[in-house]
Amino acid sequence: MPIAGKVGESLVNASFIRKMFEEGERLRNIYGADKVYDFSLGNPNVEPPAAFHRELLQLAQNPLPGMHRYMSNAGYLETRQAIAQVQAEESGQPVTADHVVMTCGAGGALNVVLKTLLNPGEEVIIPTPYFVEYRFYIDNHGGTFKEVPTHDNFQLNPEALAAAVGPKTRAILLNSPNNPTGAVYPAESLATLARLLEEKERELGTAIYVLSDEPYGKIVYDGVTVPHIFKHIKNSIIVNSHSKDLALPGERIGYIAVNPAISDAALLLEGMVFCNRTLGFVNAPALAQRLIVPLQHESVNIEEYREKRDALYDILKGVGFKLDKPMGAFYLFPRCPIDDDVAFVQQAQKYNLLLVPGSGFSGPGHVRLSYCIDMQVIRNSKPAFEALAKDYNMKP
Repeated sequence: MPIAGKVGESLVNASFIRKMFEEGERLRNIYGADKVYDFSLGNPNVEPPAAFHRELLQLAQNPLPGMHRYMSNAGYLETRQAIAQVQAEESGQPVTADHVVMTCGAGGALNVVLKTLLNPGEEVIIPTPYFVEYRFYIDNHGGTFKEVPTHDNFQLNPEALAAAVGPKTRAILLNSPNNPTGAVYPAESLATLARLLEEKERELGTAIYVLSDEPYGKIVYDGVTVPHIFKHIKNSIIVNSHSKDLALPGERIGYIAVNPAISDAALLLEGMVFCNRTLGFVNAPALAQRLIVPLQHESVNIEEYREKRDALYDILKGVGFKLDKPMGAFYLFPRCPIDDDVAFVQQAQKYNLLLVPGSGFSGPGHVRLSYCIDMQVIRNSKPAFEALAKDYNMKP
């Protein structure tokens, strides 16, 4: 075999998301784009805010001397200052540029953090369901993962998380708003988790870090707010990107923010800067760093996502799906009418409906639908969902 055995195994178990996206391309070539209802990939179809285009034009017409040269591996000082200012305002903590490292997206950020933290065989705890790439990121750096179920409404179970902590536990990885469920973890859950983890840290004589993956942090609905992790958990680290809030996924611009309350935060950050370089990311893209400095309070039109959420939710609810209305992100995670979510997804393909099995997110018995797509696709999909529901005698 020309590739490593572990990579070969990973390919067999690789993400269903990409497989469904490729199937969508095949079906569009056969039936036409207007007759394929692709809910598989979380690729924002909205455009970046107008302020982004203004900044891009300004930089293109007035380039800064040396703006494409090498930089500090932590990123440009002015970029880190802009991010730190927002983090300080929202958390009430003394976050400075020295607590921020610019990265190649949130995926790059997570790999840098995990490389910095993990010794071989150490463990990361993940609430289920979760973004499937997490397990590969952890494995990249010699770690292991332990899954802990959430409640039926996909809210955290702090007691279960704390009970899962053992001598090898190095971190807990949270994602709120959550992919694939859209759940947002309230301040009360974070405060409870913090108290329980402090007890575990005293018992085990070690630090347990909470990694908060927050690319959907600004995409929330119905007056919901995302509590700032620094307010509630001392040993907390944020990884984030502007892929979703500014609709810049292809620019791979993200960052790490370290809670200044962490003991030895300076050493932790020094390790992250080193790992950013030696993992090959080196630094976040220079142009993107320049662009986002004045955009920290900007976002895409959240109302557009809310309208799509409501339209798809009403269709699914109307044909008999059981599901929770998401508080954030741009996914729905309904329960299947049968236990075998893979078989259900295969049946849906007969109607050109492209869904992703929940088992790919460690959430079996569900399917994930991404609604960051054209509204017309959502509306046109209703007859297909009605036909699919009829196959299983589903009732509203």
